[in-house]
Amino acid sequence: MHMAIITVNGKEAPISPAAPHTTVLDFLRERGLTGTKEGCAEGECGACSVLVARPGVNKPTDWVAVNACLVPVAALDGQEVITSEGLATAGASGEPAVLHPVQEEMAVRGGSQCGYCTPGFICSMASEYYRPDRCAHPKAEGAAADGTDSEHGPNGFDLHALSGNLCRCTGYRPIRDAAFAVGTPAENDPLAQRREQSPPAPVATEYTRDDSAFLRPGTLSDALRLLRERPDAVVVAGSTDWGVEVNIRSRRAGCVIAVDRLPELRELRVESGHIEIGAAQTLTEIERRLDGGVPLLAELFPQFASRLIRNSATLGGNLGTGSPIGDSPPVLLALEASVVLAGVDGDREVPLSDYFTGYRQSVRRPGELIRAVRVPLPLSPVTAFHKIAKRRFDDISSVAVAFALDIEDGTVRKARIGLGGVAATPIRALAAEAALEGERWTAETVEAAARVLRDEGTPMDDHRASAGYRSAMLGQSLLKLYARTTEAVSS
Repeated sequence: MHMAIITVNGKEAPISPAAPHTTVLDFLRERGLTGTKEGCAEGECGACSVLVARPGVNKPTDWVAVNACLVPVAALDGQEVITSEGLATAGASGEPAVLHPVQEEMAVRGGSQCGYCTPGFICSMASEYYRPDRCAHPKAEGAAADGTDSEHGPNGFDLHALSGNLCRCTGYRPIRDAAFAVGTPAENDPLAQRREQSPPAPVATEYTRDDSAFLRPGTLSDALRLLRERPDAVVVAGSTDWGVEVNIRSRRAGCVIAVDRLPELRELRVESGHIEIGAAQTLTEIERRLDGGVPLLAELFPQFASRLIRNSATLGGNLGTGSPIGDSPPVLLALEASVVLAGVDGDREVPLSDYFTGYRQSVRRPGELIRAVRVPLPLSPVTAFHKIAKRRFDDISSVAVAFALDIEDGTVRKARIGLGGVAATPIRALAAEAALEGERWTAETVEAAARVLRDEGTPMDDHRASAGYRSAMLGQSLLKLYARTTEAVSS
């Protein structure tokens, strides 16, 4: 039987005797690597950030920062992990270790005070430090002469890399200064050199302890067979949702089946009539591979949780949970996307507008997996995604609205509007769409349609927002879209 092993800071370590639900965070701390901290246990603070070698977008390998508090250690069987302790280089005999350039900049620029959050910041910064396509950011409106703006440094460092890391005492200015000061990796940097070789291939895993199991099938057919044999199994990809259930609600599963590395779920193809996005690709991978090719998705990605979460989260997982406040369903509804469901009898394609049947319920049958999401082409040229939340980033939406409109010669030929947070499921705003289609794109038309949009769904009062506020935001979002489109035309 295959022995489950994880490589940590260059040294192999057996995963046994850890329980299948044990997180990477707990595994590392039990081995004395206490730089990795637990702050929130929900993937919101980044104190647990570590680096994992993953298939690259521009190089064979990318060093990807992930939340160690959410990932089961069994999910990294055969994989390579670097912690904050592993970034420094051992010194000569009797000499102290040499700090990594990211660690050095954080130290000299005062980026650490109590130090609790610092190792997580260091790993997230290191992931961005090693991003192969990092370069000076193109000069944008409002940018300084050197091309920098509020979120990008002259070294190309994208501060979104730190959007999942929180600091309570140092303050973010010195951390930002450190991020904007790091240079490029030296030619002999071992982690930079590691990017030139392929990452470890996924290994089929059957890890069982105390009547619970973590299973990683090698192929889609194996996964579907396991689902048929174990209908009680919990299916995970990035574990960004299931990890919270394990940590906060003490959920345990007799069987967990991981599908995040299945090759059949990790393709991205642009075909004549649609774009097919594999359900197990991470949001970061999709974002970088599409490279703005689907503007509405490009607008979604920076607002979806944080970079740390996007490095693990998948479209399949976001749709599979069936949450009415997931960020991707409104966008995919506006794009008229469909879901490809795989079963032992083959694939079937279901329009996303027909996929959700009730609160966290869908037409997906027992034994089926979401294999891919298909976005039809051509794309509507006028799009927008408005996420109303208490924080700009890394927050759950009170209301989410996505628009995709075809406007020709001043007339709305087609309107698609996806809504989240206003019903038991994500929904299309069918009445508002009808109020727009065939009408002139004028203030009068938009104001009338906005009144209709306010009445869509069945919003409720909860701790995030009142029903009245949610309804008001629906109408306001359409007025905002109109204002921005007319500004673009006039300019």
